[in-house]
Amino acid sequence: MGDLNVAIIDIPGFVADIKEHATDHQFHIHDERHFVETYSMRQAWEVDLHPEQACGGPLDLHLSIDLDPRVALSFEDQMMTMPEDSEPQTGLTIPLMFTWALPPLTDAPDLLVLATELAGVGGADLPLKVAAIDSTAEVTDAAERTLSITAVIELGLDDLFMQRESLCDIFDRCFEVSEFLLDRAPVWLGDV
Repeated sequence: MGDLNVAIIDIPGFVADIKEHATDHQFHIHDERHFVETYSMRQAWEVDLHPEQACGGPLDLHLSIDLDPRVALSFEDQMMTMPEDSEPQTGLTIPLMFTWALPPLTDAPDLLVLATELAGVGGADLPLKVAAIDSTAEVTDAAERTLSITAVIELGLDDLFMQRESLCDIFDRCFEVSEFLLDRAPVWLGDV
């Protein structure tokens, strides 16, 4: 089946560009991973980052890209059959997912209020989902609540091919979401 990095689109190069772009928007990169499922050839790239001022915690940001080989091959087939000098069709996308995480909270916020406030920060460019998980280590222990905030942006393969993708607004919004969470984290973590 060959290398499914999509020869027509350099996804690993795009991931490298995303990392560089993130540093231009005041993020610090900690780690990067690349996974390939051997039976399906599905690929995923993960990058751990956070705002530069939060190097010691408590906020982490996880960025991931998931490449479905069927989507990659469909785009490659489309490109091989289209006339020269024509633009690729829209509709084939890959997800770019941002996930923010904080340590377990001692004074967790109201999720509805938080989701409403974050909707104003993320805006239409960065739709955010807020979730919480309550867990207990022992039956007699109090529950610990962790927050998960996620945003999924669908990147068009046609835009990647034509180099029309612009992630400046997305990274600006991600930074604003990160600052919003960092400003409130001391209260939620009981550090105030």
